[in-house]
Amino acid sequence: MNELVRRCIEGDVRAAARLITLLENQDRDAYAALYRLKDHSGRAQIIGITGPPGAGKSTLVDKLITQFRARGLKVGVLAVDPSSPFSGGAILGDRLRMQGHATDPAVFIRSLATRGSLGGISKATHAAIRVLDAAGYDIVLVETVGVGQSEIDIVRVADTVVLVSVPGLGDDIQVIKAGIMEIGDIFVVNKADRDGADRVVRELRAMLEMQAQLRHGQTPLGGPDTLVARDPDFMHHAGLVSGLSHAGGEEPFIPPILKTVAETGAGVPELADTLIHHFERLLQTGELERKRRESIRYQLSRFVFDEITHLLSLPELSKVWDDLAQQVFSRTLDIYSAGMALFHSIPIQGATHEDPHA
Repeated sequence: MNELVRRCIEGDVRAAARLITLLENQDRDAYAALYRLKDHSGRAQIIGITGPPGAGKSTLVDKLITQFRARGLKVGVLAVDPSSPFSGGAILGDRLRMQGHATDPAVFIRSLATRGSLGGISKATHAAIRVLDAAGYDIVLVETVGVGQSEIDIVRVADTVVLVSVPGLGDDIQVIKAGIMEIGDIFVVNKADRDGADRVVRELRAMLEMQAQLRHGQTPLGGPDTLVARDPDFMHHAGLVSGLSHAGGEEPFIPPILKTVAETGAGVPELADTLIHHFERLLQTGELERKRRESIRYQLSRFVFDEITHLLSLPELSKVWDDLAQQVFSRTLDIYSAGMALFHSIPIQGATHEDPHA
């Protein structure tokens, strides 16, 4: 395992692919070996691409790869695909659209299965990002599955979140209704050559201005209920509001809204420039540090949750679990007391880990 990690740090594509496979398969030794990557990570810009199905996210990612490569940057792509209900593996639909870069040694494209994850990203996504970061990739693009109320975990992963919309989906403010407007740093109206694109831009701008009013303690005259209406600090771009206001500080920062036609590449160079400039602003304002600290907190909570789930699956707990379930069923014990008893029955052991001083 140490040899595999060493080769990964040296930029060996095969080693990175193998390590990600082990991580996706929940190999505990592979997760333990991630310790050796810590001194080689933190340099890459992590970009999340999310939006409703049919918005053209994969085509947009394909064109972004071309733009970043033209700037001399190494690009890694993690395309989170739906899981096969039979094998649990990724269906690979996204990766098929990016085959034009398959022979470029500075481009790494990998599909990750959701495997039941409701957050739009798979459980191994955080670890895979660390692997690509340590392997020397300058940009890591994470494309998520669809978007919706439960699929906002991309905020916990990305430095910059691109929210892709498209005209003609039956409701120009579908994305707003989904309750995920707050996660975007950059908004893209793709397929902008279609009728209704300008209207979508206007709707997005109106909602972002409403968010800004709420952020500054003003009450808009109406509009749909969103997460920000209940918690303005939830906005992914909220940390930039005070640091990037307009001259005179009168108006708050409004995230950019860009129009693209991914099929032809129109507007994609401007999007690539905006992404790079956004990352530079995050560095200048100190917002990048805050975001990554929050991401680490989230990863810690997920790690503890996964560890407890693993320990509960151990064979030695099976009888305890069955006995407690029977006691609840026979009403000799309530569900809360049984749950606490099960929790305290968990063996005191943890995941495989390496000695930090080794």
